[in-house]
Amino acid sequence: MLAAKGVSQFKKDGYFVIPAVIDAVLNRRLGAFVAGIASGAGSRRLLDQAWCAHLAGALRGDARIRSLLPRDAVAVQCTLFNKSPTKNWLVALHQDLSIPVSNRVDGPECSGWSEKEGQMYVQPPASVLERLVAVRVHIDDCAAESGALRVVPHSHMDGRLEPSQAEALRQQHGETVVPVAQGGVLVMRPLLLHASSKATSATPRRVLHFVFGPPSLPLGLEWQWAA
Repeated sequence: MLAAKGVSQFKKDGYFVIPAVIDAVLNRRLGAFVAGIASGAGSRRLLDQAWCAHLAGALRGDARIRSLLPRDAVAVQCTLFNKSPTKNWLVALHQDLSIPVSNRVDGPECSGWSEKEGQMYVQPPASVLERLVAVRVHIDDCAAESGALRVVPHSHMDGRLEPSQAEALRQQHGETVVPVAQGGVLVMRPLLLHASSKATSATPRRVLHFVFGPPSLPLGLEWQWAA
C-alpha cells in the first residue's frame, strides 16, 4: 500500500509517479502486444482485448495503485499513445473531459458528443470527471526529450476550466515536467491540466493510458467497457 504521504501528495498535486510497477518480462510482452496493433499514433479501443483487460486487473490489484483509485474501481478505457520520430506530435494544455459510453443520452448535463473509432464519447458533468483516475503505463523510458507530460499541479481542484482560467493557473502554479522510467506508472486526475511537447530524441515513447472509474454512472449513462 502507498504510504499516507504519497496519497496526500496525490490528492494535493493531482498526480503521482510509482516506479517499477511493470517488471522486465511483462514489459517485453506488452511491447509485443503493442507492436501488433495497427500502425498509427495509437488506439483508444484496447480494453476489449484479453491481454489489456488482464493488465487492467493487475494494475488494480497493485496495492500502491489501488490506494489512489476510487472504491470498487473498474477500468473503462485504455488508449495507446505511440510517439516516435515518425509519429511525433505535441499536445496543448488541456483537461481530459470525454468518456466512452455505450449509448447517447439526451440531457442538458451531457455535452460534446462525438464518435471516435466507432465509439461514442461524451463530456459529463465535472462531478463525474472528479471520480476518475488515469493510470499511464510507460513501456519505454520517458524523459523530457521523449515528450514527457508537463502538468500544472493542483489544477484538478478547480473543476472544468475555460482557456483563460487554465492559463491563469499555469501562471500561478507553473508547469512541472514528469519523467517516468520504463515500467513505471503515472497516476493522475483527468481534470489535471497537462500537455506534452514533440519528442526531440530518436527513442520511442509508448504509453498505455488506462482510465478507472466507478462501476456505474449517473444520468442514464453506461460504460462501454468495464474491466
